[in-house]
Amino acid sequence: MTIKDIGPQPQSFNIEHATKENTDYRSVAWSGRYLQVTLMSIPVGGDIGLEAHTETDQFLRLDAGRGRVQMGAAKDKLTFEREVTDGWCVLVPSGTWHNITNIGTTPMQVYAIYAPAHHKPGKVQATAAAAEADKDDEPATWSVQPKRAPDKHG
Repeated sequence: MTIKDIGPQPQSFNIEHATKENTDYRSVAWSGRYLQVTLMSIPVGGDIGLEAHTETDQFLRLDAGRGRVQMGAAKDKLTFEREVTDGWCVLVPSGTWHNITNIGTTPMQVYAIYAPAHHKPGKVQATAAAAEADKDDEPATWSVQPKRAPDKHG
């Protein structure tokens, strides 16, 4: 099942099914003016990548797999740690360093909601390495963005 990002138009799809079927590290499913939905598949032993979004709150939900969430005020002070599984959500306030590592035996299937939008509409990145190397992954010009401070990556 492939979800086509149609931009800030009305959309409806089975997000749990789409998340479980997604095999890409990141696939942007819907981009609005104020928020964005991405689907993620994290391989066994992989992670979403240590980062802090300075101007972005984030909601993540696991639809399959098992992970370890770590968050904190600094990349070397991750004082919040939880194990999460199918059905759990992770709420990340802007500016918080965070990572989710797949500690299970199957791919970890996650969807994320960013507010504001964080990626290019319709962007698909097969692997974390492809995402890191991608230089063409900015939100749409029609999305509402704060005066942007750059994200921080660990």
